[in-house]
Amino acid sequence: MDLKILEIASHAENKKELSNPTHSSKNKNPICGDEMEISLVVKKNIIEDMAYNCKSCVYCQASVSLLSRTIKDQSIDTFKDFFQFAEKMFTDNNLNIQKKWNGFVEIFNKKNLARKECLLLPLRTVAKALKI
Repeated sequence: MDLKILEIASHAENKKELSNPTHSSKNKNPICGDEMEISLVVKKNIIEDMAYNCKSCVYCQASVSLLSRTIKDQSIDTFKDFFQFAEKMFTDNNLNIQKKWNGFVEIFNKKNLARKECLLLPLRTVAKALKI
């Protein structure tokens, strides 16, 4: 296992409850059983806050931790654009992504292809909450 995954997963400041979320969703990875619950505060099309709780592997925890820090103050459209090509990051190293999403390049790559479903679960859960 890559130590970078452990380092990213250790940032759990957004593993919390939001008192008044505007959007929320639960999701489960049928392959491994990872479970994810995400809450968002969205105002005027901007994601102001995100909180999560999960029962999952360290790959999923790294992905949700990174997402929870990166998604704040982003528009729904910005997240939607990233979500639409995130899956391609596992096979295409030449994608031109916005700088704010660069942290995902370290974990969404060929060496973690076997953990792709774990890593994408947080993004899919946010997309489900936003009805994308």
